[in-house]
Amino acid sequence: MSLNIIFMGTPEFSIPTLKILKKSNHKIVCVYTQSPKKKSRGQKILKTPVHIFSESEGIKVKTNQLSDEQEYEEFIKLKPDLVVVIAYGQIIPERYLKTPNLIFLNVHASLLPKWRGAAPIERAILNKESQTGISIMRIEKKLDSGPYIKQVKVQIDKNSTSGELIKKLSVIGAGALKESIELVTKGKAIFQKQIEKEATYAKKIKKKETKINWQDTAENIIAKINAFNPKPGAWFLFKNERIKILKAKEVNKSGREAEVLDDKLTIGCSVNAIQIIKLQKEGKREMDAAEFLVGNSLKKGIKLI
Repeated sequence: MSLNIIFMGTPEFSIPTLKILKKSNHKIVCVYTQSPKKKSRGQKILKTPVHIFSESEGIKVKTNQLSDEQEYEEFIKLKPDLVVVIAYGQIIPERYLKTPNLIFLNVHASLLPKWRGAAPIERAILNKESQTGISIMRIEKKLDSGPYIKQVKVQIDKNSTSGELIKKLSVIGAGALKESIELVTKGKAIFQKQIEKEATYAKKIKKKETKINWQDTAENIIAKINAFNPKPGAWFLFKNERIKILKAKEVNKSGREAEVLDDKLTIGCSVNAIQIIKLQKEGKREMDAAEFLVGNSLKKGIKLI
């Protein structure tokens, strides 16, 4: 059974799912994505990854706000059988969700009801979770609260970064969605209600969260570095310059909090210490610790901010 599908997505995370749909026997009648944004004081217009891929494949693209009255009429004219949503970045108005005989399926990067919301991967790492996953759920009015048709679990080790998990989960999510659509088309889909009392929320990452607090434990600081790698980056200040730590490891060493303890970029924390492996100055390329130390005097005894 071939379906007319509307796809709603924006970042790179959405692309594997869009690719699978493009290769299927279903027809993508339109892609909705966020509007292009201006970069560097309006010098250049940047389209979203989904926008760029869709245009390259000859798929119709719309960047209109769903809240526009006329947009719903245009949406209905597309005669969709199914809407797939993955990291779209807009709230779907209730009017759309109530369209008769139309299912909205969402690919969400957590094991719902845990980590509903905008930053499930980062929050899972920050919370030092041992596993996360993908949920394929039907969208309802309340945020990420709808029943799910399929879940796939993925292990998180203590060195996993958000960037690595995003890549892994984007591919797993695409496969899980494909299987879910097959269940829907065959009339075998069973939607399981979420247990509301077990719900947790993954709030959007705020800028103030990304600064490293050296009064924290080494374990928590490593979790922050991994959660914010590659974006937005966990950072500290040195000579009024912001420096991101991209990779570090916990070491069993004691010393004053925020102090450089040796010539290997080991920094004291409230419990144990971290040894920086890879870092990046603002606007510069990534460097390993040894290369960084050649041109920067982060010597033993210096205290970081």
